[in-house]
Amino acid sequence: MDARATTEQDLLQVLHEGRPVRPVRGTRAADLDGRRVMAWWEGFRDQVVARRGELDGVAGTLVETVLAADGEVAALPPEPDPGQLFGAVARGAGRVHGPLEPLAAWFGEMAQVCAHEVGTHQLALAAEHVGAPSPDGDPPVLQAMAPAARALSDADAAGVPAVTALTAAYRAAADGARGTVHEGSVDPVALTVAWFFERGTVV
Repeated sequence: MDARATTEQDLLQVLHEGRPVRPVRGTRAADLDGRRVMAWWEGFRDQVVARRGELDGVAGTLVETVLAADGEVAALPPEPDPGQLFGAVARGAGRVHGPLEPLAAWFGEMAQVCAHEVGTHQLALAAEHVGAPSPDGDPPVLQAMAPAARALSDADAAGVPAVTALTAAYRAAADGARGTVHEGSVDPVALTVAWFFERGTVV
């Protein structure tokens, strides 16, 4: 791993102004409204842009994907509901052909199942459409997303609130991302997916 990143744990932390942001571990209200989903998206966008130097090789594509999605979000009316916001992200991200396309597809599924609030059941329903593990090996994005999807389904079965479910999804995605380490570096696409789910735990 080069000098831009110190440890795997540092890479997987959400940062705000250079300081770690701790997951709230389900202590907030059970469901996420439009305001909190917007905070989730904006936090993820800022994380990717600010830490692009840690996304070796594909930083340009990942940042392009996030900014394309953000352009669609910016065109929404004030105070959009979660479904509108996820739909805008899916449209923008889907225009960039690259390694985050499965995540863009997940946003599209979220747009279909969400109305005014996002609960664990909606998260799990959308996650059902994430690709299943392949015996030939998954691309890095699915190595992080598939475990997160299983964690969301388990959380739905257990009846836990959304932020708790997202914390479980983050841990699963982070474990999947750690499994992509090659020559001392976490795959940047898997890392980005882990950042996305971790950001959802601090809204």
